[in-house]
Amino acid sequence: MSKRYKAYKFRLYPNDEQYRLIMQSIGSARFIYNYFLNLKDKYYKENKTNLSLKTMKHMLVEMKGNEEYHFLKDIDSMALTNSLEFLDNAYTNFFEGRSKHPVFKKRGVKDSYTTDCIRSTYKNRIYSNIKLDLINRTIKLPKLGIIKIRGYRNMTGFNGRIISACISRDVNKLYVSLTVKEEIEIPIVDYNEWNIIAIDIGVKSLVVTSMGESYEKVKINRIENHISALQQDLSNKVRGSKNYNKLKNKIARLYQKIRNKRKNYIHSITDKLTKENNVIITEDLRVKEMITSDTSTKSLRRGLTNASICELSRQLEYKCKWRSKKLIKINRYYPSSQICSSCGYQNKELKELSIRKWTCPKCYHEHERDINASINILFQGLLKLYGLKEIKV
Repeated sequence: MSKRYKAYKFRLYPNDEQYRLIMQSIGSARFIYNYFLNLKDKYYKENKTNLSLKTMKHMLVEMKGNEEYHFLKDIDSMALTNSLEFLDNAYTNFFEGRSKHPVFKKRGVKDSYTTDCIRSTYKNRIYSNIKLDLINRTIKLPKLGIIKIRGYRNMTGFNGRIISACISRDVNKLYVSLTVKEEIEIPIVDYNEWNIIAIDIGVKSLVVTSMGESYEKVKINRIENHISALQQDLSNKVRGSKNYNKLKNKIARLYQKIRNKRKNYIHSITDKLTKENNVIITEDLRVKEMITSDTSTKSLRRGLTNASICELSRQLEYKCKWRSKKLIKINRYYPSSQICSSCGYQNKELKELSIRKWTCPKCYHEHERDINASINILFQGLLKLYGLKEIKV
């Protein structure tokens, strides 16, 4: 048995009072983050040292006793404390060179707050401030009480304990994401019977496998055209008016629909690949470098963004770990599209992405660009798998 952390996301259906308190909690967590970020910046300019987390927590307690910040008393204390911890982690990462300077949070952008699950035992009974009931489809949350939920219709429970809950708002919908520490049995994979596949991730087709299977990008053209028309109407509205806000929310819901379609589609692809194969070979792509490169065109940047390549790679990594599968990444600079998979000849003139088919001038074998690339990725991955030297071209 092994332990892992997994998130379960449910949609919330609160009543009016619960909705008001959720929005107040989100606003208060954002206020605390921004207030202490400003304080940290000033403190560093004056003292050239970082304001410690312990000091900020003491200051937060004093703020709650101040009449000016009386609204903080109604909020879950763990939500405010976690906001301080997130800020302290962001500042630490900035000082150690792992990230940029923290920015102030904006209303309507990633609205959320996080609370911890606290347990206690009294007379051999376990009490918890977060309780999930998947039979009656309800959840109990601190300060909010019992709220109706939807999600995971085929599940009646999980083998683990709740660590924390993140309540978030996406456009006009509320969600709760539970972080659960669960015990799982790691599957035993028979590596004597290799099921090996290589995939070429691209812009024209999202995924092309070495077996010739192709997964096209999710079709969102109709939604994008609808958004474009609505944005033109939005430009004619008076900013801040009721019609302006209604149209703005409608556009936001369409963007939400695009995000959900992409995520669901990528989950279906990664599930199929990791369930059916023991070894998956892919390129170690750096999408950010490809987008910011001087040679990238506007259409290429848009194609890379729409393909959600980073999300695809992220899902492949954690699903391979969960299912005890091997994920092998080859050198991102390996010219898999230029090399003939039949004779090994490299066609250095083949740099235009618009060329989808080409014939090898040496062996005269006709290639489909993406399938040929996936086969070359397979060969290169097998060399790495068996500890042999990769071919450097």
